[in-house]
Amino acid sequence: MRNSTEKYLRTEKLPHIWCPGCGNGIVLGAMVRAFDKIGCDQNNTVIVSGIGCSSRAAGYMDFNTLHTTHGRALAFATGVKLARPEINVFVIMGDGDSSSIGGNHLIHAARRNIDLTAIIFNNNIYGMTGGQYSPLTPPDSLATTAPYNTIERNFDLTELARAAGATYIARSTTYHAAMLTRLVVAGASHKGFSMIEAVTACPVSYGRRNKMGGGYDMLMWQKEHAVSVEKAKRLTPEEMRGKFIIGELYKTEAPEYTEVYDQLIEKAQGKF
Repeated sequence: MRNSTEKYLRTEKLPHIWCPGCGNGIVLGAMVRAFDKIGCDQNNTVIVSGIGCSSRAAGYMDFNTLHTTHGRALAFATGVKLARPEINVFVIMGDGDSSSIGGNHLIHAARRNIDLTAIIFNNNIYGMTGGQYSPLTPPDSLATTAPYNTIERNFDLTELARAAGATYIARSTTYHAAMLTRLVVAGASHKGFSMIEAVTACPVSYGRRNKMGGGYDMLMWQKEHAVSVEKAKRLTPEEMRGKFIIGELYKTEAPEYTEVYDQLIEKAQGKF
């Protein structure tokens, strides 16, 4: 019997190209299950991605999809949403598309509060291009461009997005895949800029080099280091050291960009 989520996949493109143990397939699965729960109209939904391992996910989903230039996924998505504000637009990004070459687009999409749902695959490394460290690589990590360990602090993208004006922010992991599905559903239902960070694993370029083991070991690391929002409220800063919070981190309301833009057009045309 055909699975209800299969219609959202380009099954002829499977199996996927991700490495054994990579968490990106789990994130893709969580997204597809979220689309099924939402009841996404495939003809009324656009999925935009940039460049990188994570961005290959767009090619496996049977929607109107754009596989765009590096760091510009949010720019393309903004154009799509402005042209067709009635459609659902999801944006898939990795480290580079969201925090380095594309970081400027992230903060301005959040500032505008445009109704996009951004799903960021955070595997702590530039996996596709050879294992260079990224703005999301934790300090004291090894990478091909950091043979003596990284010394820079990494971004907390959830805090960055909140400061920039995003109105829905959440985080989950590939271990907590059911939660990730729920958060994508909630983010898609929210009016405004939604960002969901998916903590995933790159056993080949990050785990191997940093002696974290294979895919299973990295899933267990996520289980042991992730703390729910509710539990985090009961822990001291010392108890939270080395841990990260998962769940719905922030939600508020603010004017949505395309609606305000339409009002401006009507005003300019003398309709007020």
